[in-house]
Amino acid sequence: MKPDLRTALARKPLVGDGAMATYLYQLGLPVGVSFEEFNLLKPDVIADVHRQYAAAGAQIIETNTYSAQQNKLARYGLEKKVEEINAAGVALARKAVGDGVYVVGSIGAVRGGAGKNIRTAIVKRDFEEQIGVLLSSGVDGLLLETFFDLEELSLALTLIRKKSDISVICQFAVEDPERTHDGIPLAEAFRRLKGEGADVIGFNCRSGPTGILRALETIPADLSLPLSVFPNAGIPDYVDGKVVYSATPEYFGASALRFADAGAKLIGGCCGTTPEHIAEIAKALQGYLPAEQSAAPAPAESPAVIVEAAPAPVEPPTHDAEPSIVDLVRERHTIIVELDPPRDLDITKFMAGAQALKDAKADALTMADNSLAVTRMSNLALAALLKERVGIKPLAHIACRDRNLIGTQSHMMGFDALGIDHVLAVTGDPAKFGDLPGSSSVYDLTSFEIIRMIKQLNEGIAFSGKPLKQKAKFVVGAAFNPNVKHLDKAVQRLERKISAGADYIMTQPVYDPELIVQIAESTKHLTVPIFLGIFPLASGRNAEYLHNEVPGIQLSDSVRQRMSGLEGAAGRAEGVKIAEELLDVAMAHFNGIYLMTPFMAYEMTVSLTEYVRSKSPSLNRNPAN
Repeated sequence: MKPDLRTALARKPLVGDGAMATYLYQLGLPVGVSFEEFNLLKPDVIADVHRQYAAAGAQIIETNTYSAQQNKLARYGLEKKVEEINAAGVALARKAVGDGVYVVGSIGAVRGGAGKNIRTAIVKRDFEEQIGVLLSSGVDGLLLETFFDLEELSLALTLIRKKSDISVICQFAVEDPERTHDGIPLAEAFRRLKGEGADVIGFNCRSGPTGILRALETIPADLSLPLSVFPNAGIPDYVDGKVVYSATPEYFGASALRFADAGAKLIGGCCGTTPEHIAEIAKALQGYLPAEQSAAPAPAESPAVIVEAAPAPVEPPTHDAEPSIVDLVRERHTIIVELDPPRDLDITKFMAGAQALKDAKADALTMADNSLAVTRMSNLALAALLKERVGIKPLAHIACRDRNLIGTQSHMMGFDALGIDHVLAVTGDPAKFGDLPGSSSVYDLTSFEIIRMIKQLNEGIAFSGKPLKQKAKFVVGAAFNPNVKHLDKAVQRLERKISAGADYIMTQPVYDPELIVQIAESTKHLTVPIFLGIFPLASGRNAEYLHNEVPGIQLSDSVRQRMSGLEGAAGRAEGVKIAEELLDVAMAHFNGIYLMTPFMAYEMTVSLTEYVRSKSPSLNRNPAN
């Protein structure tokens, strides 16, 4: 007979299961429906997923009841089936895995990250109803998961403790590695939940292994409470019309050992994970012995990364005042540097970085459009400030995600009025994976369509087809990811973007000199210039994060080995050295250089800008450039 869950969790790390909703999506089930209703409509499918996770080594299985609350089910007209769906969820899991595996009832936040307008009385009603059904259905424990705010999580825990002494696992969604969504320091939040009766506290969703490891570091060792972690399989990406996740099962196995060393006693997976990920976790933890030091290294914050973008053709518009970057790059080495807009209201460091890059003679400064669906300051406003205060050419990303057709044309008209004419059209990461998961992804336009529409403004024609009295002067770029298995297919997609209207191309960062040569050879027939992406690594942890969790980025084995174990100044120095070696190859094949600044460490891209200028024959022939 297995011990009770509380006792088991205190002994050694247990293996949790993986994702339900995203795995059902991978299996071909539709989105936009209630996955919890499948407990009634497709019970065999749900039971089979439970069996797969148990067979992979999961010792704890979650019921398919995450959103089975009245307020959430009401969106699908299912508000009267709360009891039926929750009871069926417990019965399916129990029957699928038997008594040898723990079954915990999954309860998600009612409000979530963007539901502040839901009254507390409704939240309390929904929790009480779901908790009652799950307890009466015979679960081994309850899992409160993907909670953003301490107050809502505390309310759910308090309601459980009024009814039962059952084991309770509490998990926050990870955004800021030091605070909850409502600004409470994580250490303080954990202490309060422990005092209110939580048996296990931890994190799930919103981040891959790297972000959760960093959050674990903020939890004091004297808390003396088992920790739980259920990370996402990296950052999602759109590939051939489907959402995919980049973190491999092998990476999850290696991460499981780091989690266990950091004190985690329950380790599973969230969005994007599969039975293969759980199998690697189980394999890694088999016979696990704690490391001498339980603290895991702090990983770096996620960088801004270009998402698949769109293109534009035709001869770029000429400018009376100054040449475009397309004009420049046809004559000499030309340097674009990316600098992230701030996530808060303080632009001091951003403007200091911009001035330093201007002084280093970067040709243009580019800014993402809420990259990774994380809310940042408007790049339209920052572009105007750069033009006015710094005097450097701004290049703004335009994402399809956030604006409908009306908003997109209005946005572009504003850029034109401000004289900001260089843009990069991108698809944009899905909103549900960002810091405001309750927001919607618009996607009125594809990356191809947004290019065509912007270039149409250059003809003086609105999106609606009506005349605009004068012509815009946009120079439109598209993104290119060469870090793929079949480079020829990626180039074919790029050709379509150029046919759609791309004036220039900006690539994802490349870390392999041989691949740089292959890109040059595979794209030499193209008629538009390419700016090759170089992203200096900041540390060994940063290198592993980029390689394993960020879509579109692949590091060579030699680069990973060189960065392994390096942190701080040593890591940044080696990252710059590697970038310089890559630049030596890139500059021999491409006039366009695209440098990305890690974590606002603009000193690194200033150094690399100066390196390009010192090594470039075309720039040295004319020092005034």
